[in-house]
Amino acid sequence: MSGTLTDRLDAATSASRVDAASVDSRVTTNLHALVRLRSKARGFTFLPKQPTASLLSGRHASHIRGRGLNFEEIRRYHAGDDIRTIDWKVTARLRSPHTRVFTEERDRPTLVVVDSRIGMFFGTQHNMKSVTTAEAAALAAWRTIDVGDRMGMIIFDDENAQALPLARSRDGVMRMLRTIVDFNGRLSAASPVRSNASMLGVALDQAARVATHDHLVIVISDFHGLDDAARQRLRKLRSHNDVIAALVHDPSASKLPPASRITVSDGDMQLELPDSDRIRKRLLDATAGRIRDVLSLQKNLRIPVIPISAGEETAAQIQHWLGR
Repeated sequence: MSGTLTDRLDAATSASRVDAASVDSRVTTNLHALVRLRSKARGFTFLPKQPTASLLSGRHASHIRGRGLNFEEIRRYHAGDDIRTIDWKVTARLRSPHTRVFTEERDRPTLVVVDSRIGMFFGTQHNMKSVTTAEAAALAAWRTIDVGDRMGMIIFDDENAQALPLARSRDGVMRMLRTIVDFNGRLSAASPVRSNASMLGVALDQAARVATHDHLVIVISDFHGLDDAARQRLRKLRSHNDVIAALVHDPSASKLPPASRITVSDGDMQLELPDSDRIRKRLLDATAGRIRDVLSLQKNLRIPVIPISAGEETAAQIQHWLGR
């Protein structure tokens, strides 16, 4: 009666196809665009044992009990090894005791924290930052359920934060994507909403209540509002979980586009400035300083920071940082 999964997904996204034809999905995302990203959610992994070139290489596997065991290697027998793991064929061939080594495979819930504040509605190339954030969250969701883990989400704007429970099903991911599209659709240059830097801390507090132990927490944001209190919240999350910071930024943070006049804003008011080398340098110094603050999380809190530019394709960047 309900039809195949493909039929259900086609029905769920039919309306968004109409929207995609009239609204540029690089400005405001739609459900169809996020569903299509499932085909690109490959070539990267969030598992603790990473490829050598991955940004996450060097993180250690947990000893928590889980779904089973993964074969790791065969090595020489050491005193204290379980004799049941001895590989007798290899032992006979090499004439010295060798044992099989296994690592525990486990369910590791993933919680993605998605920033949908008004400051994310900005972009000079390819995507708005809000769209890049939505795409990164969708890729994380598809990848997580494809490996059999549970996925949950906390999404926040300048006024409130909403939590979606952990789920291992495609229906659960579809609920997350619809919520992302809903929040994304509220963003507008004419929005009366005032920028609220403190909501980053509110969302991190909510994440700490959900991810109490052994979760993977992925924070996708421009990290506006990363003050000492927010760092302490991240430190608390990091003490019992794996945390990844996905820093979404626009190319203008490092290179301003050519213009006769430059418009700057604090989220509430706008100011037009004449274009000059001195003004450009001061603006770039300010944005570079904020990016440096976020990148310092890697050194000070041992939280990997993945920079994701809104000026490039999202999936390719994630595959570059976390792939083989």
